[in-house]
Amino acid sequence: MIRALALFAVLFAPAPVWAQCETVLFDGAQFTACEVNLSQADVRLFLRDGDGLVYGTFGRVESGLEAGERLVLAMNAGMFHEDRSPVGLYVEDGEQEMRIVTSDGPGNFGLLPNGVLCLGQGRAAVIESRAFADNPPECTHATQSGPMLVIDGALHPRFLPDSDSINIRNGVGVSPDGARMWMVISDQAVNFHHFARFFRDHLGTPNALYFDGRVSRLHAPEIGRTDLGFPVGPILGVVVGDVDAPPGDG
Repeated sequence: MIRALALFAVLFAPAPVWAQCETVLFDGAQFTACEVNLSQADVRLFLRDGDGLVYGTFGRVESGLEAGERLVLAMNAGMFHEDRSPVGLYVEDGEQEMRIVTSDGPGNFGLLPNGVLCLGQGRAAVIESRAFADNPPECTHATQSGPMLVIDGALHPRFLPDSDSINIRNGVGVSPDGARMWMVISDQAVNFHHFARFFRDHLGTPNALYFDGRVSRLHAPEIGRTDLGFPVGPILGVVVGDVDAPPGDG
């Protein structure tokens, strides 16, 4: 049974609504899913500060924003090496730091097919990595991770319904028209099959991408949530400025 437990407008003014988060019970496990309106939201990827140091935490990202800007929604956004540099493709503000990786390999990243989250002006796409490499789209921001959770409406072929490999997991899915994006974290440990079905069967996203497990965390301060943990690599975030704030907000 699918049941929405709670729905929150996250910080944002009544109009326009940039994003909202809901806590959902899906097939016996709880998930938090934050829907982002890409026609309104300022969505960015963050990796390094002005000195070239990896941000690593939501707090450091927020401290690096321009005066009057706030980080109102964020999550870790892709796998990283020990020095927290990206494992696969990484593009920030049009500048590529790491090339795309299309070969298979160890770990979840190498469990092909993997994919790329591509952010453009008012739109987003989750694209299988080899298809991306064959015909690269224009991306203002892009991050590669893996495995894909949903590929053109189908679950990743390696996912098993009864797998006992369970973790807190996070990932991203995009609506068919690319106008909406969901940033999702499981609030309970689930396997890949369960997590992927949440995107396909509850959210209806034809393509979805896994970000990570164990280190998965969400920053959504207006629902009272800022997950803590050791520093991470790429971070996906929604930023608003004072001009976007509700009247009377300080």
